[in-house]
Amino acid sequence: MKIYLKILSFFTPVIALAISFGLTTFILIMIDRDPVETFTLMFDYGTTGKSIISILNRSIPLYISAVAVAVGFKMGMFNIGVEGQYILGALIAAQVGAVLILPRPLHVLTIFIVAAVVSGIWAGISGYLKVKKGVHEVISTIMLNYIGAGIVAYLLANVFFEKDENNSLKVPQTNYLSESGQLPPLNNILGIEDLPNLNSFIIGAVFVGIFYYWLVWKTSLGFDLRATGLNPVAAKFSGADPNKLIVLAMLISGGIAGLVGMSNLVGYFHRYTIDFPTGLGFAGITVALLGRNHPVGMALGALLISFLERSSQILDLNNIPKEIERIMQGIVILVVVVSYEVVRRYILTQEVKLASRMVDKDE
Repeated sequence: MKIYLKILSFFTPVIALAISFGLTTFILIMIDRDPVETFTLMFDYGTTGKSIISILNRSIPLYISAVAVAVGFKMGMFNIGVEGQYILGALIAAQVGAVLILPRPLHVLTIFIVAAVVSGIWAGISGYLKVKKGVHEVISTIMLNYIGAGIVAYLLANVFFEKDENNSLKVPQTNYLSESGQLPPLNNILGIEDLPNLNSFIIGAVFVGIFYYWLVWKTSLGFDLRATGLNPVAAKFSGADPNKLIVLAMLISGGIAGLVGMSNLVGYFHRYTIDFPTGLGFAGITVALLGRNHPVGMALGALLISFLERSSQILDLNNIPKEIERIMQGIVILVVVVSYEVVRRYILTQEVKLASRMVDKDE
């Protein structure tokens, strides 16, 4: 029975994706578009060499954002403020990095640390408000998103900006990072010149995933986080301090959130500008749900979302609405989340029945 339940849980995402593509096929037929042609175009375009590199680059911040959200989920908390946390951390890190001249490893590491510390502190405010004032983290993190965006806009326009020779504002952006604060593409580091640029921070994303797995499943802190998320009362009686864990979870979640913008900062833009990518914090919630808060599952979820975003670019050129990709994403998320919950309840019911039979047998 246990093996059967594990197999069912494992194949839930596959079943959910199959249902999602079935519903998307129905929608394409309803708008008089050929589903086979649409999926073929997306697959062919999304699997070219240039597209694969683009998908990998897109998936890096999505994955890190998902890990940041997952830390909160494991504690039974909803950190919806990753968006505000990472843009604020990226701006301060960009400014600090622009005024420093250090050896490259130390310079880049300093930028990462500044981003993580600023974002962690910003997220910690929500933890403090929950513990001391009873403010739900969803409310506080949403409000802090708006406050953070306002602070970023003010600093970018009035404090951290590049000026021209006449000392007048040119563009709302920080100064460029010096070369020592930039990460060259991974293929250049490896001496491979024929491929499109693969962001070097993909290695950082791997380490973030390893750190998350170690923290949540291999440490006593991670056990307390998971136990409190499942049953706060039982965890408290076992010796865990829920208030302390709430603040720690938000600090860690925010610290990881600070790294969301680093692939774009040190690997592409090399400064914070009005064109800096936004929306990655909310997308991370999607990826965390798709991956069930597991480091491997979230990696696959990030790749899936990145694939859909990249492959849909070919649709407009073939008279197929590009918006079908957004519809597909929404259906995938909805079906996957519902499927997970249905399977979770079914497994729980079967486990209760199994336990009941075992008790009856002993009696």
